[in-house]
Amino acid sequence: MRASLTAARLVVVLAVLALLAGCGSQLKAGASARASTPGADPGGPPAGPAAAGSCPATVMSTLRTVLQRIYDEGAHSEKTGAAASTIRHSAALRSALEAGDQAAVQSAVKDLLASGRMTALLVRDAAGRQLAAGGVPSLTPVRGTIKGAGGRTIGSYLISVWSYEGFVAEGDGVAQGLLAIRRGEQTLAGPAELPAGPLPAQGSVTSGGGSYRFTTLQASEFPSGAPLTIYVLRASASIEHLCGARAEDTVVNTLSGVANLIYKAEAGARTHVQVRRVQHDATLLHAVAAGDAPATRRAIERLLNQHIVRMRVSNRGGLLADVGGPYVLAPVVAPLRLGGRQIGRVVLSIQDDEGYLRLARRLAGLSVLMYMRGNTLVKNSLGPGVGGLASVPGSGRYVYRGRTFRVVTINARAFPSGPLTIRVLIPIPYR
Repeated sequence: MRASLTAARLVVVLAVLALLAGCGSQLKAGASARASTPGADPGGPPAGPAAAGSCPATVMSTLRTVLQRIYDEGAHSEKTGAAASTIRHSAALRSALEAGDQAAVQSAVKDLLASGRMTALLVRDAAGRQLAAGGVPSLTPVRGTIKGAGGRTIGSYLISVWSYEGFVAEGDGVAQGLLAIRRGEQTLAGPAELPAGPLPAQGSVTSGGGSYRFTTLQASEFPSGAPLTIYVLRASASIEHLCGARAEDTVVNTLSGVANLIYKAEAGARTHVQVRRVQHDATLLHAVAAGDAPATRRAIERLLNQHIVRMRVSNRGGLLADVGGPYVLAPVVAPLRLGGRQIGRVVLSIQDDEGYLRLARRLAGLSVLMYMRGNTLVKNSLGPGVGGLASVPGSGRYVYRGRTFRVVTINARAFPSGPLTIRVLIPIPYR
């Protein structure tokens, strides 16, 4: 484990790894390490599951596909679109470029980075001269132009929405393992301590008596576009329980773990941060203590501005207010206290049905059907003609309009209580 993890990054990684009991320990700092390339894993681009011929290779190939999807979001996604839109609509940046005021450009860049929509930003004038740059070490630069009055090009920019630390933190959790980012033989980010010298595209690493499998994907450095390599490691012992009778079964087992992890994370550490925020909100607490329903509603509406999608607050007299979306999942219940005594309770969620659907599709390319109250289909990413719960098997094969899927069922919780059945559909073949 590299000692350079920041406190914030460490909290994120530990929160994710807490959900992954049994998934393997981290590489030990200072331990001797060596890499090998099994005969089933030739150097070069990772083989697909069918070609790899072994369970570990199939698991790592599947995780590589998932992480490639996540990495590609740095080039084309809602995140990059939002970042580019923020730049295009920055009147301060446009005015500074039109005036040729470098100090004002630098100030505008600082404000744009503070928006949180991008991790790094570089701005040039129309002649290509760099005027300002800022942010943290990042991946996958995206280029765009800045227009002035009449549509005239007055400058250009490079942005990134994937910092090293952000990508490693998300990848660590989704892969249920560890990531490292390298430029050549130099490790730039990540907790995994890799052996010195060149490494193959995939293979195994032995460290401190522990065995790890790894695969790689190619990345580009911000702002130069220079090639980087992202190493994805997973403890060999954590792979065994994913092995199926066929490569397809192994792929399904691996992606089932990813789908379950996405759901569990919605009631995990990120949710409890919001619970604590709610429990310390004086305006809400005093409204609940007074039994003031309108004031409670106003306090909830104000609290919904940071990730929370629905809140339901009660006191001894009953329900005071319930504010948020209609179809919400993974509720967390917590007491509300004032002056050392319990005055009520809150039920809250940070994710709705649409949010889970988008995460499953974005992170892993999975389709989702959600059923509440037994047979009511409340979310459908397949299309028209999908039947009731009984028409879609809980596991096994399912064919929709000529497309074949393998089904995984997550027995989830609806808001504020009660079952929510999620049918996760894995496309076969998975790519």
